[in-house]
Order: sequence, then structure tokens, then C-alpha cells
Amino acid sequence: MRTTSDVIVIGAGIVGNATAYYLAKSGMSVTVLEASDFIGNGGSSRNGGGVRQSGRNPKELPLMTWGVKNIWPTLSDELGCDTEYTQAGNLRLGKTEQHRAILKGLADAAVKCGVDVRMLDSAEVKEINPYLSDEVLCASWCPTDGHANPLITTLGYYKKARELGVQFVTGAPVTRILRSKGKITGVETPEQIFSSDNVVVAAGYESNAILEGVGVYIPMKKHALTCLVTEAEPQMFRQMLGTAMADFYGHQTKHGSFVMGGTDGFDEVPQRIDDSYPLVGSSMISATSRGILGYFPMLKNAKVVRAWGGYADFSVDAVATVSKCDEVPGLYIECGFTGHGFGIGPAAAYNIASLISSGSCPADISPLRYDRFRPSK
Repeated sequence: MRTTSDVIVIGAGIVGNATAYYLAKSGMSVTVLEASDFIGNGGSSRNGGGVRQSGRNPKELPLMTWGVKNIWPTLSDELGCDTEYTQAGNLRLGKTEQHRAILKGLADAAVKCGVDVRMLDSAEVKEINPYLSDEVLCASWCPTDGHANPLITTLGYYKKARELGVQFVTGAPVTRILRSKGKITGVETPEQIFSSDNVVVAAGYESNAILEGVGVYIPMKKHALTCLVTEAEPQMFRQMLGTAMADFYGHQTKHGSFVMGGTDGFDEVPQRIDDSYPLVGSSMISATSRGILGYFPMLKNAKVVRAWGGYADFSVDAVATVSKCDEVPGLYIECGFTGHGFGIGPAAAYNIASLISSGSCPADISPLRYDRFRPSK
């Protein structure tokens, strides 16, 4: 086992794996430490697969739009696997005037950031997706949004990183970040000390337990999310879907099955989820199913073949942290992705890897700094 590397990445989800890949591609040696026994054990392999700009906080849009333009279109070729990336647009649906106001606010904010988003009335929505309920009153429409397969993409980054020499160590929870004279020197696990001048913390909600030892805190909560997968149905639509209240999201895969997520309203209540074999409670499955039928009544006879659940790291301001840490030279942070980290994850990883290897990055990540939560006075 190699115990010294140019960079140590903590967390083997899509963000950690992609960061490791881009670092190795730049010629740096990398070790990835994963607390669990599995690669992609968190939300990276258990999500709805959205690759969207619409509905995001404007602080995330410079990074997300950069990723949509520069990473996702060629990612399947780069990773040597079919990520199932489909850029067929995103409909965010509304049923009430309140929903319309929410969607218009999000659309207007996106337009100010240069994203092509516009409001549609019910007739225009039905032209794009005729399978929706007649109760749908309006929607926002972003034609450059899309979706991809989370599991394939996360493992694709892992395999490609391995090919470039990245060392992955599972069952290795980081207990402490090590420093000397204020600078990073490595990390400690129960079994081993790993040495490096650079550490990237990309461990989701658990990032705070690691960062605590160096005096850094990212305000986050742990939310439980659920996704359902149906049996294959005839191909109906290719758009990514969401709602004004974010109570339902999903898409139809290229294989015909529907992957759709939702919540039962008890996101912050501890759920009985076994990380080695993710299970979800009956209330989450039934609540998500009711949410789906509220927009797609024609799916009432579709059979759910499996479901999975997991925790997401929800930032207090619903915005990701993608940043270097000024007080601790050599420390970089990628967490707090608030349930929509899959789509933005590759762009976050590329830019942090670029920051480490060259000292600069192509996208504007300044709104995502770790210290934005500090009081102004």
C-alpha cells in the first residue's frame, strides 16, 4: 500500500472519484480513502440522475453551466462507458399560482445568469410532454438540461482513475487531518497514517466530523431521500422532470424504466437505512408513489421493481461548498451539495483538481467558498 501521495481525497462518491481522476490526469499521484467498504456508497449511486441548471441557486450556476458545456457532452467517450447522458431538457412543473410564482422566480434568476430558461403555459407543456396530468398549470423549461445514470457515471470515474494509477482504500475512515506548523501533512485512519501536502474532503455530511479537527464547519443537515425504479414501459419522454415544491423528480431511462424520487416529509427523522444494503420504509415508497401519480396518473399500473434510500448533505443555504481553505494550506472542501450534487459533481471535481494542480480553475467558484457562513461583523 502506498502511504505517500501528492493528494489524498476523502470520499469515493462521484465528487471524490472525479477529483481523483482529474488530478491523476494532470500527472499527480492520488490516494482515495473511503470509510465504507464500497465505492459510491452514498448519494452518488442513489439519486434521480439530474444534470440540470434550472432550479438552482444562482451561486451554483457559473459552475453548473460550465460543466454542462465542457464536461457532460463528451463524458461517455472520456470515461469509456455509456453514462446514458441525455440532454433533452428539464420541465419543472406547477399546479397552482403559487407554484407559478416560485418557478418564475427561479427562471428569472437563471436568465440573469445567462441560462436559457422560460416559462410555459399548460398547452405548451403538453406539447413537450403529452403524458402529464391535466392539473399541470405551468412549467419552467430549460432545453439544455438533462439526466444521466448515477451508478455508471460514478463507477466510470472510479475505473478510469484506477487506470491512471489512483489508489483506492476502502474501509478506511479518516479520524484526523494531520498538520505541522499550520500546513497539511496527511491524514490518520485507525490502521494507517497517509502522508500528503494536499487533502480534499469530499465525504458528504460526514465531512464536518473530519473538518472539525482543523476548526472548519460547514452548516449542514442530514436528509433522507428515496428513489423508485419501475419495470420497463414503452418510451414516452426524454426530459428530466421536477416540480415547483421539489416534492417529485425523475426521468425515463433509455431502457424504458422510470427512475423517480420524492419524500414522505420526514426527511430529518432518522430512517432505518442499512448502508451496506439500502432499504427504505413503506411510508417513503407510498408517499413518493402518490407524488408521481399526481403528475402522471397514467402510470398507476406501473410496477415498482426496486427502491433505494440514502442520506444527502443539505447545506443550510442549499448551496454546495467547493473551495480551498485559506487558514489551512493544502486543504480543499467539496460538500453540502444538498441533494443535487450528481449533476454538478464532475464540474466541481474538475475545478478543484485544476486549482490543486495549476493554482487556478476555469469556472467561477468564488460564490461557493467555505467561509461564506461566517458573520459579517
